Amino acid sequence: MLDAKFIREHPDTVRANAAAKHTQPDIDGQVKLDEERRQNIQQAQELKAKRNAVSEEIAALKKAKQNADEKIVEMRVVGDTIKALDDRLREVETAMDEIAYDIPNMLHVSVPAGNDASGNVEVRRKGETIERGKKLDHAALAKNLGIVDFERGAKISGSGFPLYTGKGATLERALLNFMLNRHIANGYTEVFVPLLVNEASMRGTGQLPKFAEDMYHVPNDALYLIPTAEVPITNIYRDDILSAAELTKKHCGYSACFRREGGSYGKDTRGLLRLHQFNKVELVKFTKPEDSYNELESLTQDAEGILEALGLPYRVISLCAGDTGFSSAKTYDIEVWSPCEQKWLEVSSCSNFEDFQARRANIRYRRDPSAKPDFVHTLNGSALATPRVMVALLEHYQTEDGRLRVPDALKALCGFDMI
Repeated sequence: MLDAKFIREHPDTVRANAAAKHTQPDIDGQVKLDEERRQNIQQAQELKAKRNAVSEEIAALKKAKQNADEKIVEMRVVGDTIKALDDRLREVETAMDEIAYDIPNMLHVSVPAGNDASGNVEVRRKGETIERGKKLDHAALAKNLGIVDFERGAKISGSGFPLYTGKGATLERALLNFMLNRHIANGYTEVFVPLLVNEASMRGTGQLPKFAEDMYHVPNDALYLIPTAEVPITNIYRDDILSAAELTKKHCGYSACFRREGGSYGKDTRGLLRLHQFNKVELVKFTKPEDSYNELESLTQDAEGILEALGLPYRVISLCAGDTGFSSAKTYDIEVWSPCEQKWLEVSSCSNFEDFQARRANIRYRRDPSAKPDFVHTLNGSALATPRVMVALLEHYQTEDGRLRVPDALKALCGFDMI
């Protein structure tokens, strides 16, 4: 969330930024509540100071065996007023939090202007895009080879839950291990996280309350299935104070990811293109503020390195204002080329959240042992989500006789060269 002081001092800037992200939070309401909150605190402090002073007077009167009844009655009234102010303060702060949770992060100055995806800017690309030719699309090839069973997956769970079988399951596992091994070699500490998290964890990373309809909820236990390993990894340090010497912290982690995709009606849901359950390796960093944008660049390069090692053509785009996510200050998307779809498919989003998530999750650090705690900056990126990587592998590495050649980077992990 944003700093209340920043909202108070720059309401028009915050309002314009929210509009650029297609949201309309109640900025005026927040400013009014903030003013009431500060007046309330000041009044309560003045009354508490008065109560302390008069309490000393009462004690002195009693010690001198003089009548203090009038002052005692007066302080009872003061006490009731203080209680009413404290009760109202809690109400105001709760109302402010609810509005604050709906206010998106501020965009970094380098984010391109633009209302939607058409305003995104290509930063770089590697590899040549190819035409479809006689290639089978990924779903047809996977079915022919018997490596993904979409029908039985749908029978077990419903559409959007693929069943990887035989060498397809081995290839998926090899891809995940390859990515994890590479990130560990790049200095990330691996974690294996819970797949269910509490509401505080979802709020801490910005999924709640805004994206509640996209979450799988287990109400009896007040838990949510994670949409990404970003959620549990970021919340490892919720309410912690780190030391400057620990930063930058770098974690990688595999998880299954679960998304209802409530807003995906009408979008392409064939094969592996859009799923309710999928596998992903996530990168998460915790940095000092002055380091976070350099760390965003290196995180993005770490994610790119996977596609480069697999020999798949890809591009990196800088998302414009209108396409940047609610919690992000700046995002790079990485897209892989699909010959059969004849379009770019997103396989990663790499984002700097600055202190937006850290404020929600209360993740702080000290520059030195005597310094006042300050908020860290958090970053994350998919590196990578496997379904669309698998789409690209199936379409780029299929042979003319309908088989699949395993990329060199995965052969040792698979234990076979061809499917």
